[in-house]
Amino acid sequence: MADFLTATEAARRLGIKPATLYAYVSRGVLSRDKAADGRASLFDPDEVERLARRGRPRRPAGVADITIESAITEITGDTLRYRGLDATSLAVRRTFEDVAELLWTGEFPAPARERPDAREPWQARPAALVAGRAAQAALPAGTLPLERLQVIVPAMAATDPLRLQLDRSAVLAAGRNIIAGMVDCLHPPATSTTLDTFESTTLTETSVSAGRSEPIAERLWSQLCYQRASPPLLRAVSAALVLLADHELAASTLAVRAAASVRADPYAVVGTGLGAMSGALHGGASLGAETLIAAASGPDDVPRVVAELLRRGEKVPGFGHLVYRGGDPRAVVLLELVRRAAPKSCQLAVAEAVLAEVRQKSLPAPNIDFALATLTRVAGMVRGAGETIFAVARTAGWIAHAFEAYVGDGPLRPRAVYTGRPAANYP
Repeated sequence: MADFLTATEAARRLGIKPATLYAYVSRGVLSRDKAADGRASLFDPDEVERLARRGRPRRPAGVADITIESAITEITGDTLRYRGLDATSLAVRRTFEDVAELLWTGEFPAPARERPDAREPWQARPAALVAGRAAQAALPAGTLPLERLQVIVPAMAATDPLRLQLDRSAVLAAGRNIIAGMVDCLHPPATSTTLDTFESTTLTETSVSAGRSEPIAERLWSQLCYQRASPPLLRAVSAALVLLADHELAASTLAVRAAASVRADPYAVVGTGLGAMSGALHGGASLGAETLIAAASGPDDVPRVVAELLRRGEKVPGFGHLVYRGGDPRAVVLLELVRRAAPKSCQLAVAEAVLAEVRQKSLPAPNIDFALATLTRVAGMVRGAGETIFAVARTAGWIAHAFEAYVGDGPLRPRAVYTGRPAANYP
């Protein structure tokens, strides 16, 4: 490794900033190796020299060079790793709470036999539950769950006088409080009579003081699904939460890091992420895939539904990915779990017909949004359940990135390249 260049040396040879150097790596323009300690990046001097002779590569239209060093998540080809561990393996072996703690601290929580308190269920503070439930109870009946979360989080923030305390233990406690509150404040999917009762009940801190003890996945199921949890499908929900917990610098995470870099509190950070992820090209994409599956009366009706989409010039939602050119590994794992859990499901048959139709047209492979939509349709969940699972899961990653930004150098401040009218004197 002695002949290799360090990041500083490679950047100097290319006449670029270190951030641009890492942008070249992320775009596949330049490869890198790791030093023996696994931390420092090393570069092949011959490859650097060839790139220096060619000149700076042009970046694809619409792609910005914003590179941030992070020790949380790594995406390489068709692999997703959290803190060096394969996320698809974690999805079937660990709970969402375990993986969230891994993202936040770099370690799994201690076994119950060593630290019983480490395995206590996540619970929101009673005051947060009162505020969150009251805030979203006033929303119209047809409000989607994600839209309810966007109201719940700031309502909970108002009850936490220490939310601006940004030391490690305080942010950890806030993260658990936020995720538990997001789930427990949601409307349960029930009959209108039950919902009327839920809305008319006068909530006090005393009435909600007994927090729920089930894992987050099970509590989320009960808030999104009309029927009792099927253990195999519940395992698929748990896996989905793990698979979606983080995805490097997705748009919402970049927004979160910008907010955290100016020391926004954890609730504001999560609120920022919820706003960014709701877009149709991000976390909201699963809603389009849900609508696609729901539009077909059965497997035989799928060709018509897909053809109508294409005729309107629209893309088939839930297929293709900006990062995984060869296929989204998260979708592979989640779809297989759903197939095993409900092999005779009519909704699964429709989803399989969509997959077959897309393959026949040589379109891209399914992504996590399509797999998530398949899960929610097979489980019989409410409309918009997929983007809600996405939001709850990704909150874990947002908190992890907030940790890194809180101890960073200062505000994340990209610069724009001005393309407007040239400077002119006033007439």
